[in-house]
Amino acid sequence: MSDDAEPTRNISGGPDGGGLETAFEERAADTRAEAVVDRLGELYWQKTYGGQDAFECLVRTILSQNTSDKASQPAHDALMDRYGGRDGDLAAALADADQPTLAETIESAGLYNQKSKTMITIAERVVDEYGSAAEFDEFVTETEPETVRDALLDFSGVGPKTADCVLLFSGGRAGVFPVDTHVHRIYRRLGIAPPDADHEEVRAVVEDQVPAEKCGFGHTASIQFGREYCSARKPACLDDPDACPMADLCDQIGVYPDTGEVVDPADASVE
Repeated sequence: MSDDAEPTRNISGGPDGGGLETAFEERAADTRAEAVVDRLGELYWQKTYGGQDAFECLVRTILSQNTSDKASQPAHDALMDRYGGRDGDLAAALADADQPTLAETIESAGLYNQKSKTMITIAERVVDEYGSAAEFDEFVTETEPETVRDALLDFSGVGPKTADCVLLFSGGRAGVFPVDTHVHRIYRRLGIAPPDADHEEVRAVVEDQVPAEKCGFGHTASIQFGREYCSARKPACLDDPDACPMADLCDQIGVYPDTGEVVDPADASVE
């Protein structure tokens, strides 16, 4: 995501992202999931989506897998310093990269041997099947989202969350709500998705209940909410019910303030 100044309203998939400019409508929420996203809009800045180069976005998301932004950002910067200047075609550069050298370059991101092999394999496919990073970007931004998603999921090492992040942050596609560990936990804990829902089931529920133009912002704001309030082991409501801004919208599945116990929603006793 960009470090540019925050806009005053939400735009998901704006003109620079291959989509249409859409602002939040001033109206009552139709679902509890939409009410949650609207509440998040009161807590956090609203961001723009789309416009990132598709292949770089894919690489960046792979780097972020199973690690923090603090660890993956230096790896991304080092990778771009070493490989990003070759005729502007990152895919061609990584397709020809020496794997041990690439692994050393991205070491700070963790799992660097696995991630470097994945990136080289994907880069080779992008060059073979699309011709260049630029042509891959054209495919991502102009092709039907489900076709793009299926193509991305066919890459070894790319799962649903990675595919959805590319659709959102590169393609600027409205209606895409990537599900990471925070989103998976939060919307089951809220009682919006079934307690035992897997990541894809949570995605289906949330994308069905949140208007398309609110999904992009809802995703990033949910992650921030998960970090600040609804953490895995110690959610804010555990000690003080009023400490959480979602208190009136949450079923607290798997959170037991009376005993101090917190379990995964799938392991909770739901009456």
